[in-house]
Formats: sequence, C-alpha cells, structure tokens
Amino acid sequence: MTTRRTGDTVPYTVTFLEMTARPSYDWPHTPAAMTGALLKADSSPVWYFRALYDAVGRDYAWTDLHASEDAEIGYWLADPKVALYSLIDKGWPHGFFLLDWRADDTCELCYFGLVPGVVGRGFGSWMLRTAILTGWAQDGVQRMTVNTCTLDHPRALIQYQRHGFNVVRQEERTRTLTRDWTPAQE
Repeated sequence: MTTRRTGDTVPYTVTFLEMTARPSYDWPHTPAAMTGALLKADSSPVWYFRALYDAVGRDYAWTDLHASEDAEIGYWLADPKVALYSLIDKGWPHGFFLLDWRADDTCELCYFGLVPGVVGRGFGSWMLRTAILTGWAQDGVQRMTVNTCTLDHPRALIQYQRHGFNVVRQEERTRTLTRDWTPAQE
C-alpha cells in the first residue's frame, strides 16, 4: 500500500445515485453476530458526530467536515429533519448513518459506514437496508439520494446499486490531503 502524504493532491470520481421508489424488500433480520442495537441520537453533540465521522471515514480520506465550524454542524444535527443513527454493539459504536429530509420530497443518505474491524461481519447490508427503509418511512418521500466516491470502500458503489440505487451522474474531482492517508483499495 502506498501512503499519500499531507499536501498531496489525489484525483477521485464522485458518483451520485438515486432511488425513485421504495424498494420491495422488507426490514432485514438482525445479524446473528450482533448483540447490540441501532440507536437514534437525540440532540447529538457535535463531538460525537465528529468522532463517528473520523472513525468511519479515516481510511477513506473523509476530511470535508474538518473545515466546518462546530456551530454549523450543530445547527444541522439539531434540525428535526436530520437523523443520526449509531450501531452500538458490545458497548461501542460499530458504525452510523445520517439521513436528511430537509429537501421537500427527498431523503438524502448523507453518511453511512462501519468502523474498521467491523467490515465483513454482516452489519453493512443490514444497516444499509435499515437506513434505506428508515428514509422511505417518512411521509412524502418520493426520492432517496446518496453519493459515494472512489476514495470510499471499494464495494460502496456496488452495495448502493444492489440495494436499489441507480447512478444519475459522475464528477471528476481532486482533493488535497490534510493528513497522511493510505488508500483502503490498494
């Protein structure tokens, strides 16, 4: 694996996906290996969201929100049309997802992921289906959106497609790294 250094510029592709009808699958059964629960955060403190964001996104160069002020993130998290869910098992967070219903008839799956060491244990598909069905459970939702990029887990795009999302467009971008990073896909 090649470690990229702080200050390096890396190219990547962002893929935007959408789903225009509630999927036909039912709520998934809880994975056999899980002894915990998926919990919705009420009045989530910014530090908790940042901790989840960094724990899940560190291996995928998630740094966009590092430039955001706590007040801006706090305002977003406090909106009643935004919901943060944490997968807690064995007393600690295994992953999270964040849904945003602020755009009229659309639910955006803003963030989704598992912490290192939990990937491959059956939690991802269960949590993704749960996130999708939770998004569609709000009255008036006509469309669900998500985006992923080539810096994310190498199976992210295919998982979104397997669960019913369709690609609507792609954009080529570059990012200047703000910390050393070893790509997960290499």
